[in-house]
Amino acid sequence: MKKSILSKKESSVIKDIIRKNWPPSAHNFDNEKNFISYEIDKGQRIICTKAFTAVQIDSETIVPFLGTVQILTAFPTVVVDMGAIRFVCNGAKIMRPGITKFDNFSKGDFVIVKDEKYSKILAIGRALEDSMIASHSTKGYVLDNLHYVGDAFWESYKEIDPKP
Repeated sequence: MKKSILSKKESSVIKDIIRKNWPPSAHNFDNEKNFISYEIDKGQRIICTKAFTAVQIDSETIVPFLGTVQILTAFPTVVVDMGAIRFVCNGAKIMRPGITKFDNFSKGDFVIVKDEKYSKILAIGRALEDSMIASHSTKGYVLDNLHYVGDAFWESYKEIDPKP
Protein backbone atom coordinates (compact mmCIF):
# COMPACT_ATOMS: atom_id res chain seq x y z
CA MET A 1 0.00 0.00 0.00
CA LYS A 2 1.49 3.31 -1.11
CA LYS A 3 1.43 6.22 1.36
CA SER A 4 1.81 9.81 0.19
CA ILE A 5 1.17 13.37 1.35
CA LEU A 6 -1.16 15.17 -1.03
CA SER A 7 -0.28 18.51 -2.57
CA LYS A 8 -2.19 21.66 -1.64
CA LYS A 9 -3.93 21.52 -5.02
CA GLU A 10 -5.05 17.89 -4.54
CA SER A 11 -6.15 18.65 -0.98
CA SER A 12 -8.16 21.61 -2.24
CA VAL A 13 -9.94 19.42 -4.81
CA ILE A 14 -10.81 16.90 -2.09
CA LYS A 15 -12.11 19.66 0.18
CA ASP A 16 -14.32 20.97 -2.64
CA ILE A 17 -15.79 17.51 -3.34
CA ILE A 18 -16.50 17.00 0.36
CA ARG A 19 -18.08 20.45 0.79
CA LYS A 20 -20.33 19.76 -2.19
CA ASN A 21 -21.50 16.29 -1.12
CA TRP A 22 -21.36 16.09 2.69
CA PRO A 23 -23.68 17.86 5.16
CA PRO A 24 -22.06 21.07 6.50
CA SER A 25 -21.79 19.68 10.02
CA ALA A 26 -19.80 16.69 8.75
CA HIS A 27 -16.71 18.59 7.64
CA ASN A 28 -14.49 20.78 9.74
CA PHE A 29 -11.13 20.78 8.02
CA ASP A 30 -10.39 24.38 7.07
CA ASN A 31 -7.23 24.38 9.19
CA GLU A 32 -6.03 21.05 7.80
CA LYS A 33 -2.88 21.28 5.74
CA ASN A 34 -1.65 17.72 5.41
CA PHE A 35 -3.88 15.18 3.75
CA ILE A 36 -2.31 11.73 3.74
CA SER A 37 -3.33 9.26 1.07
CA TYR A 38 -3.10 5.47 1.22
CA GLU A 39 -3.52 4.00 -2.25
CA ILE A 40 -5.69 0.88 -2.15
CA ASP A 41 -6.27 0.33 -5.86
CA LYS A 42 -6.03 2.49 -8.96
CA GLY A 43 -8.13 5.58 -8.21
CA GLN A 44 -9.22 4.24 -4.83
CA ARG A 45 -7.64 5.43 -1.61
CA ILE A 46 -8.08 6.17 2.06
CA ILE A 47 -7.53 9.84 2.93
CA CYS A 48 -6.58 10.78 6.48
CA THR A 49 -6.30 14.10 8.32
CA LYS A 50 -6.51 15.02 11.98
CA ALA A 51 -10.18 15.96 11.46
CA PHE A 52 -11.45 12.92 9.54
CA THR A 53 -10.76 9.75 7.59
CA ALA A 54 -12.45 9.31 4.23
CA VAL A 55 -12.63 6.81 1.40
CA GLN A 56 -12.18 7.95 -2.19
CA ILE A 57 -14.02 5.51 -4.43
CA ASP A 58 -13.48 7.39 -7.70
CA SER A 59 -12.49 10.90 -8.80
CA GLU A 60 -15.86 12.39 -7.78
CA THR A 61 -16.94 10.13 -4.89
CA ILE A 62 -15.51 10.61 -1.41
CA VAL A 63 -17.39 9.20 1.58
CA PRO A 64 -16.51 9.14 5.28
CA PHE A 65 -14.78 6.04 6.55
CA LEU A 66 -17.23 3.88 8.53
CA GLY A 67 -15.03 3.98 11.62
CA THR A 68 -15.47 7.76 12.01
CA VAL A 69 -18.76 7.64 13.93
CA GLN A 70 -18.78 11.35 14.88
CA ILE A 71 -18.91 12.44 11.26
CA LEU A 72 -21.41 9.77 10.25
CA THR A 73 -24.04 11.12 12.66
CA ALA A 74 -24.47 14.15 10.36
CA PHE A 75 -25.74 11.97 7.51
CA PRO A 76 -29.29 10.66 7.02
CA THR A 77 -29.88 7.03 7.98
CA VAL A 78 -31.86 3.98 6.94
CA VAL A 79 -32.35 1.00 9.22
CA VAL A 80 -32.37 -2.51 7.76
CA ASP A 81 -33.80 -5.70 9.22
CA MET A 82 -31.50 -8.41 10.48
CA GLY A 83 -32.00 -10.51 7.34
CA ALA A 84 -30.43 -7.81 5.16
CA ILE A 85 -27.16 -7.53 7.10
CA ARG A 86 -25.40 -10.39 5.36
CA PHE A 87 -26.17 -8.92 1.94
CA VAL A 88 -25.25 -5.35 2.88
CA CYS A 89 -21.90 -6.51 4.31
CA ASN A 90 -21.19 -8.34 1.05
CA GLY A 91 -21.66 -5.18 -1.01
CA ALA A 92 -25.22 -5.66 -2.27
CA LYS A 93 -27.42 -2.67 -3.05
CA ILE A 94 -29.88 -1.87 -0.30
CA MET A 95 -33.38 -2.89 -1.37
CA ARG A 96 -36.70 -1.53 -0.16
CA PRO A 97 -38.03 -4.75 1.42
CA GLY A 98 -35.09 -4.85 3.86
CA ILE A 99 -35.49 -1.26 5.08
CA THR A 100 -37.56 -0.76 8.23
CA LYS A 101 -36.97 2.95 8.91
CA PHE A 102 -36.07 6.03 6.84
CA ASP A 103 -34.64 9.47 7.59
CA ASN A 104 -35.35 12.17 4.99
CA PHE A 105 -32.91 12.27 2.08
CA SER A 106 -32.83 13.22 -1.59
CA LYS A 107 -31.71 11.29 -4.63
CA GLY A 108 -27.90 11.37 -4.81
CA ASP A 109 -27.36 11.97 -1.07
CA PHE A 110 -25.00 9.78 0.94
CA VAL A 111 -26.98 7.70 3.44
CA ILE A 112 -25.79 5.59 6.39
CA VAL A 113 -27.11 2.02 6.77
CA LYS A 114 -27.64 0.65 10.30
CA ASP A 115 -29.01 -2.63 11.62
CA GLU A 116 -32.30 -2.58 13.52
CA LYS A 117 -31.25 -4.59 16.57
CA TYR A 118 -27.99 -2.94 17.65
CA SER A 119 -27.96 0.26 15.53
CA LYS A 120 -24.47 -0.65 14.28
CA ILE A 121 -23.27 1.16 11.18
CA LEU A 122 -22.97 -1.34 8.33
CA ALA A 123 -22.47 0.75 5.20
CA ILE A 124 -22.75 4.07 3.44
CA GLY A 125 -24.53 4.32 0.12
CA ARG A 126 -25.79 6.79 -2.44
CA ALA A 127 -29.56 7.27 -2.64
CA LEU A 128 -31.03 6.08 -5.92
CA GLU A 129 -34.32 7.88 -5.17
CA ASP A 130 -35.83 10.28 -2.64
CA SER A 131 -36.78 8.86 0.75
CA MET A 132 -40.41 9.94 0.28
CA ILE A 133 -40.71 7.89 -2.90
CA ALA A 134 -38.79 4.91 -1.48
CA SER A 135 -40.82 4.78 1.73
CA HIS A 136 -44.05 4.39 -0.25
CA SER A 137 -42.77 1.66 -2.56
CA THR A 138 -42.60 -2.03 -1.70
CA LYS A 139 -39.76 -3.19 -3.94
CA GLY A 140 -36.67 -2.02 -5.78
CA TYR A 141 -33.23 -0.61 -5.04
CA VAL A 142 -33.01 2.37 -2.70
CA LEU A 143 -29.25 2.76 -2.10
CA ASP A 144 -26.14 1.94 -4.08
CA ASN A 145 -23.70 0.42 -1.55
CA LEU A 146 -20.42 2.38 -1.76
CA HIS A 147 -18.46 1.42 1.38
CA TYR A 148 -19.33 -1.34 3.82
CA VAL A 149 -17.92 -3.24 6.78
CA GLY A 150 -15.49 -5.85 5.45
CA ASP A 151 -14.74 -4.22 2.07
CA ALA A 152 -11.21 -3.53 0.77
CA PHE A 153 -11.10 -0.10 2.44
CA TRP A 154 -12.17 -1.55 5.79
CA GLU A 155 -9.55 -4.30 5.65
CA SER A 156 -6.78 -1.98 4.38
CA TYR A 157 -7.44 0.50 7.17
CA LYS A 158 -6.35 -2.15 9.66
CA GLU A 159 -2.84 -2.04 8.14
CA ILE A 160 -2.28 1.71 8.39
CA ASP A 161 -1.62 4.13 11.19
CA PRO A 162 -4.22 6.76 10.32
CA LYS A 163 -2.68 9.55 12.38
CA PRO A 164 -1.09 12.06 10.01
